[in-house]
Parts: sequence; C-alpha cells; structure tokens
Amino acid sequence: MTPEEFRTLGHRVVDWVARYMETNAELPVRSPVEPGDIAGMLPGSAPESPEDWDSILADLDRIILPGVTHWQSPSFFAYFPCNASGASILGELVSAGLGVQGMLWSTSPACTELETVTLDWLAQLIGLPDSFRSATPNAGGVIQGTASEAALVAMIAARHRTMTNLPPSPSGRGPGRGGNAEESFELTQQNESTTSLRASPLPDRLRRPTLSPRERDAFANSLVAYTSTQAHSSIQKAANIIGLPPGALRLVPTDAALRMDPAALASMIEEDRAGGKTPFFISATLGTTSTGAFDPMTAIGPIAQRAGCWLHVDAAWAGSAFVCEEFRAPLSGVEHADSFNFNPHKWLLTSFDCSAMWTRDVGSLTDALSVTPEYLRNRASESGGVIDYRDWQIPLGRRFRAIKLWFVLRSFGAEGLRTHIRGHVALAQELESWIREDDRFELAAPRSLALVCFRLRDDASGERTTSLLERANASGKLFCSHTTIPDGTGSARFAIRFAIGAVGTRREHVERAWSLLRDLAG
Repeated sequence: MTPEEFRTLGHRVVDWVARYMETNAELPVRSPVEPGDIAGMLPGSAPESPEDWDSILADLDRIILPGVTHWQSPSFFAYFPCNASGASILGELVSAGLGVQGMLWSTSPACTELETVTLDWLAQLIGLPDSFRSATPNAGGVIQGTASEAALVAMIAARHRTMTNLPPSPSGRGPGRGGNAEESFELTQQNESTTSLRASPLPDRLRRPTLSPRERDAFANSLVAYTSTQAHSSIQKAANIIGLPPGALRLVPTDAALRMDPAALASMIEEDRAGGKTPFFISATLGTTSTGAFDPMTAIGPIAQRAGCWLHVDAAWAGSAFVCEEFRAPLSGVEHADSFNFNPHKWLLTSFDCSAMWTRDVGSLTDALSVTPEYLRNRASESGGVIDYRDWQIPLGRRFRAIKLWFVLRSFGAEGLRTHIRGHVALAQELESWIREDDRFELAAPRSLALVCFRLRDDASGERTTSLLERANASGKLFCSHTTIPDGTGSARFAIRFAIGAVGTRREHVERAWSLLRDLAG
C-alpha cells in the first residue's frame, strides 16, 4: 500500500468510525447473536489472493457489527465504562502509524520520556503525593495494559523485596518500607477504630542473613498475601501466577459498608506470624467492582508499614474520579502505599488499553523483572541515566500508549476531565433519587460515585430482579450487569449494577433506561 492509497483508504476508515460514533446509540447495546454465529459467517481459511477493500469494509457492517456489544453506546451501563473518546482514537492512530516498539529508551526516546512526563502530569491531576512522581528517587509511573497486570507486577516486586531480606532504610522508604526483618507483630486494640501492631522478636530461623536453597524454598512457601473479600479476582489470579501455595492469599472480612476491616487484617497478620508464615503483600481497593466500596487507607496503611508488607492500591475504576478534588477523600493514607494503579481506559476518556501505575520502590520492581541479554545492551541503558520500561512490566515489547493519554490530557484539559466525571456522578445521584422515590425498588448498597446498585423490594430470592435484568438487557435498549451483595446474614443477594460512564451518556439516556426498568417491573 502506497502512502497515497493509505490516505484514500484511511479517509474511508475514519469516516466509518465517525459514522459508528454517530449511530451506535441506535444499535442493540448487547449483541443478539448466538455462539458460533460470527464464526459461521467467516470462511474456513485465509484468502489465497488479495481481496478488494470494498469487500473488506463492507464486512465490517455485515459480519462484525452484529457481533459487537457496544461499549461506546450511551445506554451501556454494565461492568465499568471503557471510554474511547475521539482524542484517544486519534492518538491510537498516530501510535499505530509510528509503529514504535518502546521496550528501551534507546529504541525510541520519545516513547519513554513522554510516558514518564505524562504519568507525572496524571499523578498530579489525581492528587497523588509527590513521592510517586519521577522527580523523587526510586519512584515514578508506567503504563500497564490492565489493572490485573499492575497487581501482578506489584506482587512480584513485593515477593522479590521480601525474599532478598534487605533491611529498611532509616527514612522508612526502600526495601523494608518501615518494617523490620527483626520484628514480628502482636495485635493490640487501641480503641474502636484504631488498630496497631506491637513489635516482638522473630524466630531465629528468620534472623539468618543468608538462606540455603532449601531454606529459601521453605521461606517462599511461607509467604502470605492479603486482600478483602470484595477485591477484584485479579489479585487471586496474580497469586496463582506467581505460584503462591493454595490459601496463601488471605481474604480479609469487610465491615457493614463492604470495606476491608483493619482490625481483622491486623489479627490475621498476627495469626500468620505466629504460625510461621511471612506476610509480604496487601492489596487495598478504592472502588470495588461489586459496589464501589473504598477500603480505609488511613488504617490499612500503618498496618502494612509496620508489618513490612508491600501495600498495593487498586483504584482501577474510581481513580479517574480523583481528578476532582471533592472526590479525593478515599486517597487519605495513600502515602503509605508502595504502588498505586488506576485505569484511564475505564472512565477518563482514554481508549483501552491504558492502565496507569506508580510505585515508590522502582528498585524492587526492576530488580525482580530485569533480564538483559547481550542483544539488548546499549550505552544509554548502561549509563543509568534513562528508564527502560521493559523492566517495569511482564512483556518485553510495548506500544506507544502514552500518545493517546497525552492527546486526551491536552485536548480536554483538567477542567474538561472534571466536567466529564462530575456530569456522570450527578446523573447517578439523580438515578439514586428516582430509585428512592419508587416503592417497588430499593438500593442494594450506598451509591458510589457513578455506580448505583439496586433491586426489587421484597425479593429475597432475587428471582424477580434477575428476570427484570434479563428482560431489560434482551430488549437491546440498555445493558446492565449484576452482582451479589452480602446482606450481613451470611447470604448474598442479587442486585442490578448500573454504572454510568460512557462518553456519550446524557440525562436522556439514563432517564430512558430507568423508564424501561420501571415499565418492565410492572
């Protein structure tokens, strides 16, 4: 394809995307096809000869669109949003056109340096402490593919830091993060809301400065991680991937608001210490997937620091809201965290994939992940004066993802991003009020930002609410997802999740969806 041919076809493809952006509100939100329908429309082998572009583009409408669930529809309220603004789409086009493989600074300096600066901008925009930004030694940000990848690399770094048995720095930063390899911790309750851990000596077996291979294996098998019962399944997947033994990820109970219970966390840490285990990693969630609950960082942070555990904060969805100062209260205590992550591709107008992660212990991350064969050696890397992001992630290769985020931040500006978030939160507040006014419905959990969970009243079995959701989704006029929410009795009840966040969602789309749900409720 010549540049001129690309220019001509490119205009046609951009027109197709623009037409889709104009008309996706008219399409059934959830794909109505049955399993195998799309595959059945495709030939059994690739074409032997080139096909003309008229046929290829026509098949986008004939084959592909019927099998698409339209995440960009203004009536998509399922899961969490997956934004694709025009600015980010154009950024993707530029990134694809440049075709950069940004594994090393030397393979494209702009790819690396733009990412570093853009992540610093973003950290500032959401109110992260300066200790997470690249100007602070041993700190900085990186774009991962997903929050699942961020959790995995954080857990790998935490294990590496613990296994190297390095002492803490006097400042409390660095490998030990204020914990002490010569201490274990005993639970003390100070008052109803504050839990602390009191130091006591570790067993002699853990005082050894070096470990034999057999001892090292035994030590690795003693590692224990913690997250709440409401945390995302990616934390369990990360534990599985790095080979933690079954049961080594401990699920901490939650309080009545479905937030991690700090007293329970501290008690479990002490219990595991007493049983010869080695706590090494805690994952707290700001905005759980099920109900949008926020774990109490001000209580969890000091516990993690005293226990010598790496504290990872998963704010995959809710982190976007922190561009608005009025929504930042849950960030209090984040200064104790070793890593923090959220997904601009969920709610901050940036197309998938773009997951922003920061760490205050880059050394443990890169020491754990760096492997340098001869063919990757170069003068810039060996100078120590550049960042090689290949050492901050699982894969070697990486796309120029910073461009689309850069386009979004520059084209919307901080105020445009705040307007986007505030508008969706205001719509959720209005939906919440409509639910309260209709005695056929009840809130299943407190509204969290732009997430509202509700059910039909007097529906203990959940059958009526389930039927309502299925009929609403089958209509093609909206798409909501569901969850089950603990009710305090040991049972969990079915609820509809209504997550507002699509780029084009306006009041009329929420009002139309609510009207449909009311009509179907009878």
